[in-house]
Amino acid sequence: MTTVLFAAPSLWPEYQAELPKALAEAGVQAKVVIDAAPEVVDYIVYAPSSPLQDFTAYHRTKAVLSLWAGVERVVGNKTLTQPLCRMVDPGLTEGMVEWVVGHALRHHLGMDRHIVNPGHVWDPTCPPLAREHPVAVLGMGALGAACAAALRALNFPVTGWSRTEKPGCLHGEDGLRQALASAQIVVLLLPKTPETENLLNGERLALLPQGAVILNPGRGALIDDGALLAALNAGHVGHATLDVFRVEPLPADHPFWTHPRVTVTPHIAADTRAYSAARVIAENIRRGETGEPFLHLVDRARGY
Repeated sequence: MTTVLFAAPSLWPEYQAELPKALAEAGVQAKVVIDAAPEVVDYIVYAPSSPLQDFTAYHRTKAVLSLWAGVERVVGNKTLTQPLCRMVDPGLTEGMVEWVVGHALRHHLGMDRHIVNPGHVWDPTCPPLAREHPVAVLGMGALGAACAAALRALNFPVTGWSRTEKPGCLHGEDGLRQALASAQIVVLLLPKTPETENLLNGERLALLPQGAVILNPGRGALIDDGALLAALNAGHVGHATLDVFRVEPLPADHPFWTHPRVTVTPHIAADTRAYSAARVIAENIRRGETGEPFLHLVDRARGY
């Protein structure tokens, strides 16, 4: 059995070491290579930025196992007829939780005014308690649910919103408006689909309480950039901490770089780590070989 890694060459040393170990732990005998003839490839471990964009010749391939949580760059590929699985990796989830909780606490505690204080202003104003700072998490998949749980553990009142109905979550347009209307911190963790693009537009940003903070480690296209800048300039949105953008790297002349109420982080909120992702991949290969359902199978109609 042959598994091929189609990703940046810089990733090969890590996966060359970790994936055979993970496969052995899962009881699977497989050869892991960086190149092979399409007719002998059983599984493709894949980054959507890979040069491989035409899957037509891979008739033998049983599944394409993405290294990325987001699959919007490949899900519409007409040549990809094999099952496609996205990456839901414990390491990726941990990183996302740490980024979200860290920046939520930063804004909740007002840390910026002490960290950057060139005037040496002595301001003994104490921050509120977490229970006084409602949070809305938009997107309650694996990442959103984990972030919501961590924030609740710190006593933040968290409202979860999902595009589709889920237990314990608001959903639909009415639910979204309700979630935004009370949220002093909004966390966006949705995939990019036609339904989620520009989810936070001018009308919905106006629903937020005065001074609300936005954290976006999800997808850049979830926010209408122009509407966000207008809301920031008007003071209606107090701050936006953004990790993802429509164009990456973020162009040097983009107004987000210099806006006093915007923090830019360079798409670092969460990363796929070889030592943990290899275990997810190995489990899916084991399932493929034993006829069990694949984990994290992408629904092509929904786009994720």
